[in-house]
Amino acid sequence: MRVLVINSGSSSLKYQILGMEDETLLCKGIVEKIGLEDSKVEQKCGEKEIEKNVEVKDHEDALKVVIDLITDENHGCLKSIKEIQAVGHRVVHGGEDFASSVMINNEVIKALEDNSNLAPLHNPANITGIKAAEKLLPGVPQVAVFDTAFHQTMPERAFMYPIPYEMYKKYKIRRYGFHGTSHRYVCKRAGELLNKKKRDLKIVSAHIGNGASIAAIDHAKVIDTSMGLTPLEGLVMGTRSGDIDPAIPLFLMRHGYSEHDVDEMLNKKSGVYGLSDYVSSDMRDIRKARDEGNKLAAMALDVYIYRMAKYIGSYATAMKGIDVLIFTAGVAENTAEIRKRVCEYLTVFGVEIDDFKNEELNGSEGIISTKDSKVTVMIIPTNEELMIARDTKKIVDENNK
Repeated sequence: MRVLVINSGSSSLKYQILGMEDETLLCKGIVEKIGLEDSKVEQKCGEKEIEKNVEVKDHEDALKVVIDLITDENHGCLKSIKEIQAVGHRVVHGGEDFASSVMINNEVIKALEDNSNLAPLHNPANITGIKAAEKLLPGVPQVAVFDTAFHQTMPERAFMYPIPYEMYKKYKIRRYGFHGTSHRYVCKRAGELLNKKKRDLKIVSAHIGNGASIAAIDHAKVIDTSMGLTPLEGLVMGTRSGDIDPAIPLFLMRHGYSEHDVDEMLNKKSGVYGLSDYVSSDMRDIRKARDEGNKLAAMALDVYIYRMAKYIGSYATAMKGIDVLIFTAGVAENTAEIRKRVCEYLTVFGVEIDDFKNEELNGSEGIISTKDSKVTVMIIPTNEELMIARDTKKIVDENNK
């Protein structure tokens, strides 16, 4: 089975094609700046790479470009679009409606539209991508895979906010969590690498990229996660503030900042970017500036690491123990210093890092803790697209029985 995986953003469309017989990545690419004059597409199929400017006014145009390119004789990986047997879509917010991936139909589309108020920047773009795929690939089964679904096992004590209960009844204001597909993938992969069943493990998964979240996975069920109603809650991130005093937005608005100003500040001008006085949102740039003597960059890095360690420690406490700590996503997979400094806070739980392994395995998969460590510490590169393709294949196969 050939599965097309689509991740539609507000102005971009990322895609991969996977051959599910052996889970081979056949092709991947991205259409960027949809609707703008300088739109472009980049694609890599094995050794064949192409980058070119394209004219795309919307996501339907973008998908037409993708279809043409993946079937191109010189640059593509398919002879015909008929080889695509299923499409898997990343959908950011499923609300309380979806605890697992589902075949897309009109009822699912309606539920996604109803949940768009919970993710106004993401769900509308996801829906646009789904509708474009339905139009251009008629009859091909479409599956929705939700960032929020894996976290639906959280108990009320973890997902309820201490605000009037009527806010939950009226607006479904609660903690949902995100990056669920990534957390689910690395949790499963950890069990495979350790030759243990994931339902026998207490795992803390740290997905640390420009966006970042941590999940406490107790015997294969999420019992808590750092992101909340939106992806703004939790850790200090590249440009997002993470946890702050909830009175800060009110304070700023009383001092003349608009709702838009505050939203822009907390989502796009905060995190290490804001703390460093706008040096960068990229951890590589922050560390370079720190090394060159920039005190604010050093402070931003300290806050970033401290908050991460504090969350991991609190989740080990919530699970009454921890067996495995997983570092995943761009920053955590590729930055030995951050892994080391986070783990130095966690010696109280018996965490011991092997410095040589931590450096040697940087960017790859493996165990970086010592043999005497009471907690197995691992680097596991995430693969959300593979998880989406697996879910898509499983659901389509079940539907065809």
